This record gives sequence, structure tokens and C-alpha cells, in this order.
Amino acid sequence: MPDVLSADRPASAEPLPRPRALDVSPQARLGMVMLGFIPVLHLIATVLPSALVATGRIRPAAAWLTPAILFLLPPLVVRASTWWSPLASGRVEPGSRGFLHWWFAAQWQVIFTRLPMLEEMIRMVPGLYSLWLRLWGARVGALVYWSPAVVILDRPLVRIGERVVFGVGARLTPHVLAPNGARRMALYLATITIGDDALIGAYSVLLPGCEVADGEVTPPFRTIHTLSRFANGRRVPGTDAGVPR
Repeated sequence: MPDVLSADRPASAEPLPRPRALDVSPQARLGMVMLGFIPVLHLIATVLPSALVATGRIRPAAAWLTPAILFLLPPLVVRASTWWSPLASGRVEPGSRGFLHWWFAAQWQVIFTRLPMLEEMIRMVPGLYSLWLRLWGARVGALVYWSPAVVILDRPLVRIGERVVFGVGARLTPHVLAPNGARRMALYLATITIGDDALIGAYSVLLPGCEVADGEVTPPFRTIHTLSRFANGRRVPGTDAGVPR
């Protein structure tokens, strides 16, 4: 059966534009594509010193540059960029300057999310992973225990107290892409805060702007929604409508 609206529309009428979920300008999309090369360039820069040592083109002592470029270059670049201009907070429109800044910082973390064994190696040394997160701009207290398979995204937007325990597979995600009007998306960014002596249950997911009070134990497989607070054994929804829940 033909669509009534299309049948009534004059033949010469312009077709309606197709909506796009991530509506950005061609310039912004090109910028995203160019920044998307950061992970592979980072990988090439990482293996280059070892390759040059192996072929005898540089002295063997230069091999230390491989772990330095792999583990130190990304957090220092992101820390410098957020010192110059902090990451945006709240709703960020796709293609905006704040969005591209977040995209830039996210690309420096891609190699670690693609190859999680790299972070697992750091966690083998007590205290080293917390120190490494601080280089990214995260605030991490003393004596935090990281179980295997923990995932931390947007590290400058993480605040963790002292003596916190993370269960296996816990995930901290200070950003989400969520609907902003009909068939359109926006980026939402907000800092995640965890109080002292808290225990984050295994495979929990903490979303932007959520807060876990001091001494709380979150259930396993629990999602702590955006801008909500977990206290006294239950989740209290937030009141700010700027970020979807």
C-alpha cells in the first residue's frame, strides 16, 4: 500500500533529509577520522625503538624508550591537554570543540582497552596502577585494590577514595552517548566519585556522575546510574536532568 503522505506530496517536492544519529559537520567528522589514527601511531612509535635496536641502528640502551612511550606518553599528553583545557562536563554536542577534545583524550586510551593485558601487567605491582592513573589526572587514594579485568575509561574524570576494593570486571564509564531529541545523540560527561573504604561489586557498571558513599558495598552486576548516589545500601536517583538516567 503506498504511503499516504508520499502520495500526497507533489512530485517536484524535495525529499526529506535523512536523520543521522551522530549529526556532525564534515569538518568535525574529518577531525574525528584524523584523531582516530592516534592509536596506530602510538603503537608504531612504541615498537620503533626496539626495532631499531634489533637492526643495530641505535644503541641497545635505547630499548627503554619502548615501555616509556607505551605507558608514559599517553597519560602525559592527556594530562597536559586537560591542564590546558579541562574536559567538558554535562551534555556535549557532537562535533563541538568539547566533543573533539574528549575524542582526542579517548584515542590515547584505545590501545589499553584493545589490549587489556597491558594494564593487567601494571596491576601486578601493588600501588603502581593507582600511580599510573594519577598521571592521567585521576584522583586515587592510598591502598586501593584492583581485581582483574577492571576497566577505567575517561581517567581524568575519576575520583576514588582510600582503601577502596574493586571486584572482578568492575567498569567505570564517565561518558555515555545517549539520545538528545528525535534520533539524535549527544555525549554526556560527568565525574565518578567513590568514597573511602567502599567495595565495588564484581561486574558493576558505574555511569557518569554517580557517587558511592564512604564504606558502601555495591551488589555485583549492579549498574549505578548517571548522577545517582549509592548510600545506605540503596541507590538514590539524581535530580539533574542534564544527563539521562
